Parts: sequence; structure tokens; C-alpha cells
Amino acid sequence: MDQKFIKTTTIAGLLILERPIFSDERGFFRELFHKDELEKIIGFKFDGIQMNHSNSVPRVIRGIHAEKWNKIIYPVSGEVFIAIVDIRPDSPTFAKVETFNVGDDNRIGLFIPNGLANSLCVTGEKSVDYIYLVDSYYDGSDTRAIAWDDPDLQINWPIENPIISERDRNNPNLRDLFPEKFK
Repeated sequence: MDQKFIKTTTIAGLLILERPIFSDERGFFRELFHKDELEKIIGFKFDGIQMNHSNSVPRVIRGIHAEKWNKIIYPVSGEVFIAIVDIRPDSPTFAKVETFNVGDDNRIGLFIPNGLANSLCVTGEKSVDYIYLVDSYYDGSDTRAIAWDDPDLQINWPIENPIISERDRNNPNLRDLFPEKFK
């Protein structure tokens, strides 16, 4: 089994999924991930049971959401800035942010374990199509999220005047959720 297609990051559990692209005159083909390879690295079963598709127009920032599931994300089209935040209070990288610029030149997927929050920001002139596979059903009761502009996180968003939902404008800062971590 070749693990060169899965790369680690500075946040434990956050993985870059990058398999080869096979192109010809028709277009291209790519396998996003192999479950057996992923499970060998993460050390537990990943049973994706719900796949979601989101479309966002230019200048959209979709909050820093942290539903209680493991997921694989893949921005299918467009140019996007992705910010991932470790919100696991017992993690040595608590409050650490890792960012990625994804587009046609570096179309990657990410495995995001439970306890990390993620967001996306459309940076190009075209809409972004974004799919994600999760290992738990969404029922609307799990809406953990962090303020997109939390000053403790110091995320350098690559756009000005973003389009943000009402919910995401009102999310709490990380220190409001975990005050004991900021004493």
C-alpha cells in the first residue's frame, strides 16, 4: 500500500489527500482517496455515510464550522482558500490554524477529523463547487462554529467585504467557547 498520496500537516489528524491525475484529450480522471490507505494512517474506520455538495459564489466565506464528524472535503472547481482550526481543548495544537489555497493547479482533498473546524473562502471570479463525505448524518442539532474573524486566530482572509451568512456573523470566538484555555 503506497502512503505517498496522503500527507500529514502541522495539525495532528489533518491530512492532505493528493492522488495523481490522469489526463488526455477527453479531460482527466482522479481517484480522490482509498479507504484502506486512509484508515491505515488514521488508525480507525472511516465509514462515509452522507455526501454533501455546496456551491459558493465569489467573495463568500463559509464560517468556521465544527460539526462532530470526520470528513473528507474536496473543492471540485474554482479557487478557494481553506482555513482549518484545531478546537480540541486537550490537543497540543489547540487554536492552531492551517490554511490551504486550492485551485486547478493544486486540486487536493483534505481529511478533517472530528475536533477540527473548517471554513472556505471563494477567492476567484467563479463559483466554487465543494463536496464532502462525512461519517455521521446531519440533523441540524450540531452547529458548533467559531467566528470567522476571531482575533485570536489571526486568519489572513484573502478578500475584503466577504459575503457571510447571518449565522456565521454571530458565531462566538474560540475564547468564549473555551475560556479556560485563555487564562
